[in-house]
Amino acid sequence: MASPEPWSATRAAGIVAEHQHLEGATLPILHALQETFGYVDEGAIPLIADALNLSRAEVHGCISFYHDFRKAPAGRHEVKLCRAEACQAMGSAKLHREILERLGCGFHETTADGNVTVEPVYCLGLCANGPAALVDGEPIANLTADTLEAALTESRQ
Repeated sequence: MASPEPWSATRAAGIVAEHQHLEGATLPILHALQETFGYVDEGAIPLIADALNLSRAEVHGCISFYHDFRKAPAGRHEVKLCRAEACQAMGSAKLHREILERLGCGFHETTADGNVTVEPVYCLGLCANGPAALVDGEPIANLTADTLEAALTESRQ
């Protein structure tokens, strides 16, 4: 995946125009904006609302309903922690609390240094080897706070 572009209202307006003719254009527009910029900037809401004849509240509601849309740029590294039942049975809730405490952030947040964004996911298909996570798209089975820390250290090199 290419690095996100910096936010540009002009570029965003072009993306909206490219997709506004599609049926149910709101989601394709939001996905295209997030793919381009890495998040959906607040400035995109009036652009989308005007182009699709929607209220700003309707557009905001769509962004907030779908947890995949970010409202701010992500950190340099993305950690997705599995919260599905199999991982829960292996103690993921306690592990997640420890991980979030170590990182100093919560789910859907980025660490203060901008390095790591943590997102919850609901099954990574590693059920027999839980708890599980993805670090920058790479799966980690039998996750511990220490193995996550090691993976983040390795990805920084």
